[in-house]
Amino acid sequence: MTETINQTPTRTRTNDARLRQRARAVIPGGMYGHMSANALPPEYPQFYQRSEGSHVWDVDGNEYVDFMCSFGPIILGHKHPKVEAAAAAQLADGDTQAGPAACMVEAAELLVDRVAHADWAMFAKNGTDATTTCLTIARAATGRAKVLAAAGAYHGAAPWCTLRMDGVTPEDRANIAYYTFNDIASVRRALDEAGGAAAAIIVSPFKHDAGFDEEMVDPQFARELRALCDRTGAALIMDEVRTGFRLHDGGSWEPIGVAPDLSAWSKAIANGYPIAAILGSAAFSEAASSIFVTGSFWFQAVPMAAAVATITAIREEGAVAAMQRTGTMLRDGIERQAAEAGVQISLTGPPAMPNLKFPADEDLAKGKAFCGTVVEHGVIIHPRHNWFLSAAHTDRDVERALEATWAGFQAVRARFGED
Repeated sequence: MTETINQTPTRTRTNDARLRQRARAVIPGGMYGHMSANALPPEYPQFYQRSEGSHVWDVDGNEYVDFMCSFGPIILGHKHPKVEAAAAAQLADGDTQAGPAACMVEAAELLVDRVAHADWAMFAKNGTDATTTCLTIARAATGRAKVLAAAGAYHGAAPWCTLRMDGVTPEDRANIAYYTFNDIASVRRALDEAGGAAAAIIVSPFKHDAGFDEEMVDPQFARELRALCDRTGAALIMDEVRTGFRLHDGGSWEPIGVAPDLSAWSKAIANGYPIAAILGSAAFSEAASSIFVTGSFWFQAVPMAAAVATITAIREEGAVAAMQRTGTMLRDGIERQAAEAGVQISLTGPPAMPNLKFPADEDLAKGKAFCGTVVEHGVIIHPRHNWFLSAAHTDRDVERALEATWAGFQAVRARFGED
């Protein structure tokens, strides 16, 4: 794509601006968490009206191709017919009831069937619920306190793992030690420092720290991590919250033959319905049954019915292969454009979860100029977080994205010059 796109689309944001003003009066900061658009370029909408398939519409009626998928929960496309039908059927019978519905057992059976390392399943609501429960189970099973985590990794918003230290005390982190992803020597050092008190090592299937290049796991690192856990008696915990079922229709490390003891799941397992899962091996079943974890809405039936439909459709509809194909198309097109525009980029991560960065862009000035232009041209991506493909993305969606990214590269070149 060599032609210059000179005309910038005109998008009204009147309703969004009014809602932001109202929100500032009643919501701290006007918005919070990862959904806050406060630090994003002004082209980004904060509030949305509706969504369908691979597209979303903001409150001003502007339409976008959605390559964030609600930061991961949407894996089959918004309002997938089979998922919506399953959710509606269960809602007609009941959702938040005096006890769980039969679909809880069905969802647990399906997860145990699909994920090779899983002998049992528990359910919660959010990724933080799942990772924290995994730590609790590991501590109950081992009688130890220390947990090793990769420096800079995101495992949720609880005090033990949140990336921001406001409101966090040193005591909240007293039993967390850190290693470097893909560096087994750093894991050994952290284990030595733990002095035999390591209950668990938590790891993500690949490194996806916000604001940095992504890094795929070295299979040898994964195998040696498993061996260290076996030798020391620490549980190996896999954080599948962001990756689960996007890289593989079982566990993400199944293709390299490494099985964790416990794993935490959420985001995409019910295509947008609120649910998380904790999966584990038989050796940790007794500890899992001994701890007390619960929540007022953890046993809702509708999300569990949606999870059954989602996990079934992921395999039946070849969702992983579809995301791999369209993600590769997007990646190849962006790399060609960057070379043609004379703009240096770093495009990392798996095709279903790409991450684009500009070298030496610590203040994200280039990233924001690029992404703001892309959004203005009708495609939702992010300057700091990895993007997400869904099985609903089509070739035309990728073409539209590439039209927008070409305009984005031109904007970067015009403002910052060629690299």
